[in-house]
Amino acid sequence: MHNHSHDHDHAADHDHQHAHDHGQSHSHGHDHAHDDAHHHHGHAPADGALVELETRILAKNDALAEKNRAWFRGREILALNLVSSPGAGKTSLLERTIRDLSRELRIYVIEGDQATAVDGERIRAAGAPAVQVNTGSGCHLEADMVARGLQELRPSAGSVVMIENVGNLVCPALFDLGERAKVVILSVTEGDDKPLKYPHMFRAASLMILNKIDLMPHVDFDASRAIMNAVRVNPAITTLELSARTGEGLGGWYAWLRREAASVRDAAFT
Repeated sequence: MHNHSHDHDHAADHDHQHAHDHGQSHSHGHDHAHDDAHHHHGHAPADGALVELETRILAKNDALAEKNRAWFRGREILALNLVSSPGAGKTSLLERTIRDLSRELRIYVIEGDQATAVDGERIRAAGAPAVQVNTGSGCHLEADMVARGLQELRPSAGSVVMIENVGNLVCPALFDLGERAKVVILSVTEGDDKPLKYPHMFRAASLMILNKIDLMPHVDFDASRAIMNAVRVNPAITTLELSARTGEGLGGWYAWLRREAASVRDAAFT
């Protein structure tokens, strides 16, 4: 598993908003100076200053991510960071997973989006407690946002916390949230060269899910090439193929979840 560490203290400044289970929301003020640092790497005049600022931001995030990780470990909670491009099917996969496994696993969800509470509402309708975290102009969740979300979500010991990150294959690769593993979802409606174009994300992920395989006859996508490209950038990555819509291949995903949850429980006694 990939244990990158990134910490953000709780007093950090950022614009994001939490929507409670009952639909109300409130915001926390935060300064997006890190966005400026993160998205302007190529501007030579302030290159040194930007690198220093970004290093400081990642170090803060790393420290809090380790606190989150210890919090999850102490409660035998399996925490997963779901990442993808917009529209790859993260929310649909979560909805199906919650409905199918609700009697077996207690699933809680932290929903990350730049705006709206639509996905959080979908998750609650599927039957899982959810907290919506809106990042405003931010392109990723950070460890302090997850820590605040956990304070509201209050997941029970031995449960599963799914963190649905903002749809983006760039920024979320850098920010550890304290999760056990990153799960990257690639849909067949995207290019099979995505792992090569966004190597940092696929290198950081423990599992790649190829979603929407029911659409394979209608798109120009080579699943074997996508898997080969993912393994090329990350030889340790596990790959699964499924359709959240039809249910094909979901057994492999559920088996992986069960194994990871069992590993978390077993780790408490080692």
